Amino acid sequence: MPPTLASLVHHTALKLTVRAGADRLDVPVRWAHASELADPVPYMEGGELLLITALKLDAEDPEAMRRYVKRLVGAGVVGLGFAVGVHYEEVPGALVDAARDQHLPLLEVPRRTPFLAISKAVSAGIAAEQYQAVTAGFAAQRELTRQALTEGPDGLLAALASQVDGWAALYDASGAVVATAPEWAGRRAARLTADVERLRERPAPASAVVGGPAGEDRVELHSLGTGRRPRSALAVGTAATLGTAERYAVHSAIALLTLTTERSRSLQAAEQRIGEAVLHMLLAGQPDPARAVAGDLYGGLLDAPFRIVLAEPGTARASGGDPLAGLTEAVESAAARAGEPLLVVPGGARLVVLAADGGAALTACGTYATALEAARAAGERPAADEDTLVVGVSAPVGPVAAAAGHRQAEQALSVARRRGRVCVEHEQLAAGSVLPLLADDAVRAFADGLLRPLYEHDATGRGDLVDSLRAWLSRHGQWDAAAADLGVHRHTLRYRMRRVEEILGRSLDDADVRMELWLALKTAGGTA
Repeated sequence: MPPTLASLVHHTALKLTVRAGADRLDVPVRWAHASELADPVPYMEGGELLLITALKLDAEDPEAMRRYVKRLVGAGVVGLGFAVGVHYEEVPGALVDAARDQHLPLLEVPRRTPFLAISKAVSAGIAAEQYQAVTAGFAAQRELTRQALTEGPDGLLAALASQVDGWAALYDASGAVVATAPEWAGRRAARLTADVERLRERPAPASAVVGGPAGEDRVELHSLGTGRRPRSALAVGTAATLGTAERYAVHSAIALLTLTTERSRSLQAAEQRIGEAVLHMLLAGQPDPARAVAGDLYGGLLDAPFRIVLAEPGTARASGGDPLAGLTEAVESAAARAGEPLLVVPGGARLVVLAADGGAALTACGTYATALEAARAAGERPAADEDTLVVGVSAPVGPVAAAAGHRQAEQALSVARRRGRVCVEHEQLAAGSVLPLLADDAVRAFADGLLRPLYEHDATGRGDLVDSLRAWLSRHGQWDAAAADLGVHRHTLRYRMRRVEEILGRSLDDADVRMELWLALKTAGGTA
């Protein structure tokens, strides 16, 4: 700890005598400063031992001394040293009384003790404190490093909590609590997730101090990571502001946790190349070589059904950000918490993910997409940002059917983009109607062009060829049933169908022609 008034009084070479405030000598002294100004308060920062000879003071005036001492106390001065034998042979009683009334320690400095000696003693004490703090910090760093190497993040957090006499918590990229030390701090750490989320929005490195409710600890939050967005965060809770040694320990923990949670760029690049190779082999119909290359890194993923997720940024990118980054963080964080394997292959404008069917990563993907859909529906996203992400998800597949799963994800992705959806799963395509898939300008143009001659004929009032064709096709070519629906004779309907063939130049006996005409009618006329 820094030098105190008591340590200066006990310094045998200084020969200081206490004249007032003997019960306040344990206060730390941050500096010793000599000033003969009548009002030195503007030059004080707090924590000083002020040294005077009363050159410009009427130290025998009780009222003047009362005001003088009161100003010093208000400025945070922790002690007053009065040199005797210079202007006053002894400390004036007015000053002693004023110091006693304000509980300000008053030290008598003998003539043979220069102020410089007191300043040197204070400086030496401060230097010794700093040396002890640095030494303790290095010792803490060694212990934290040992724990990080032998026990991992859990051991490091336990060592840090011990060093700061408080608690520590580690959060993942999503803001969820990963580990705490001691265990009782879990609830307290969980209440800070919103603060961690706000911290993550700031470029790393970032920190914040969170003031808890009355009676709770002071908490420091620190981001961990070297990228634009931090990958995790550290919380440190203590009963008081951190000292120098504790600060060394926290900074060491930040560095070690960053190294622990942030894989090196070369390792990330190597894992990405392995993932790309595994994906390429799976899509090429080579499941056995893919398993061999995946090894322990991705091997467990190929032992059970998985889904292929394809994601692309939308057409509107007003913010200029990376719309795939949020999805990547969501699935990686969920997989890490659940301890499940995950294969993520970024490919520039496309992200490919292989995730265990029914696993946490796939659930996180759905939750992320649902949140974007809800925000869009509620109007919380600006119009220019509505299509920031499009996702297609395959049905559950295995290594042998990976290529088919990739095609399914491609199809679902295409449908999601056509429908203006954030995410579409392949199973959803078979559950509904094919007609919404035809909601395309090119399909509408084809239908309009195919049926236009019939509409133009009907516009002259010479028959109802379009309605007759629709009725006949809906009855699968049954003349009597279709004629009854139209309220005409079946011979009239036969005549109209011959006119349809003549105008279009197509035979209704051709099943492909009938299919195209039916789809054209459905596309042009909805469900009529």
